[in-house]
Amino acid sequence: MLFRNRRSPEHRRTRSPRSWRARVAGLAAAALALSLVQANVGNAAADRGAAEVAPRAAADVVRVAEFLAECPYTHRAPDDPIVFPGLPGASHMHSFFGNDTTNAHSDLASLEKGRTSCSPVTDLSSYWVPTLYDGDREVEPTGTTFYYLGEGVRDDVIRQIQPFPRGLRIVAGNAKAAGPQDNTIARWSCLHAGHVNPSQDFVNCPAGTMLESYLDFPQCWNGTDLDSADHKSHMSYPVAGECPATHPVPVPKLRQVLRYPVNGDPARFRLASGPGFTMHGDFFNVWPEEEMAQRVRDCINAIVKCGFDGRP
Repeated sequence: MLFRNRRSPEHRRTRSPRSWRARVAGLAAAALALSLVQANVGNAAADRGAAEVAPRAAADVVRVAEFLAECPYTHRAPDDPIVFPGLPGASHMHSFFGNDTTNAHSDLASLEKGRTSCSPVTDLSSYWVPTLYDGDREVEPTGTTFYYLGEGVRDDVIRQIQPFPRGLRIVAGNAKAAGPQDNTIARWSCLHAGHVNPSQDFVNCPAGTMLESYLDFPQCWNGTDLDSADHKSHMSYPVAGECPATHPVPVPKLRQVLRYPVNGDPARFRLASGPGFTMHGDFFNVWPEEEMAQRVRDCINAIVKCGFDGRP
């Protein structure tokens, strides 16, 4: 009887495979469930990671409407193709930046054939200012940055800013100023010496610093003229954060920043046009239309700080 109740080897061989398969199936199901839990946990962590990265990436975009060109000094001449076109030697001495062909006879067609010192090289524009003298020695700036900005108007106006038209000519500042009050657009300061207050006239910069010149060009255009008799009336500065009805087209604000390798007693300095408060700047726009349009769209309208390449 005991023998009959014992399981035979055949019985064990027929039962064990089914039992083994059941155990394997159970283990597989448990493993699958565990992997699903781990996957869900991993996805949740990844989602949290992405959520954390997104704000950081967004924070990396600086909300400043700006692109720029660095245009080193190219040459010096007593010419001014805006104020004295076709009259070589008729002007006080000017220092030129950007387009290296600029002279009294320059026009859009000739400048388009020129070369440039600018970065980016697509900027064929010409920029010039009265030459600075330290005693009788000409001094040329070692820092020559031209910023194209959206500041000075409301954000809704910034989004409406249009590119400069090709061939636009602008003069900013007052070459005939009789005193500091006659030129509130240009100002002088000291690089790395913020404790020295800026002024319309030259300032006394400490040893180890440099004399800086800042000049903002008007950013509202009448929408019609590329120049005017006084080279200013076709442009206007904004009023209360928007362009006046007489000059309804907002364009970039050109800010000219020049850094001269001199410091000390300001009585040593003079401009070719006179005292420091006669500082002025001339701009002849020769940017390719598509290059200017891309930068205005992607940098200024979008209120994003861009580099020389027109990219954030």
